[in-house]
Amino acid sequence: MKKDVVIKITGIQIAQGDRDVVELITTGQFCRRNKSYYIMYEESEATGFQGARTTLRFDPTQQRVTMSRHGSVESQLIVEKGRRHQCNYETGYGSMTIGVSGDEIRSTLTDEGGNIFFRYSLDLNTALTSENQVDIIVSPANDAKVN
Repeated sequence: MKKDVVIKITGIQIAQGDRDVVELITTGQFCRRNKSYYIMYEESEATGFQGARTTLRFDPTQQRVTMSRHGSVESQLIVEKGRRHQCNYETGYGSMTIGVSGDEIRSTLTDEGGNIFFRYSLDLNTALTSENQVDIIVSPANDAKVN
């Protein structure tokens, strides 16, 4: 059963020596199906993907995070510790195939919410383009407020 939640996402991207930090607090839904946890939210103008819905699936058995966007943009990133996946990524200006290499995945997610953290690097034609980390906190909507 889907629960209404508050989702706090902190993303850090390091590219060519520059460090960019983005923080987003939004509302969405959270649920567990079989053994996987799902975090779902609508993108906004602030993220640059207005009209898209993002679904993050965490499979604790395979230690894999799959992030899919559908709607105004279509993309999918697969982060799996110790593996490289080729993924389609829509930038809003066009799509490209990128390599995604998973470095670390940690989670305290339960049916009530919790935290998931993952680190990965992106490459184009095997040339490193950025190192990234994402920290997501999921809280029941009645326990937290969106600022």
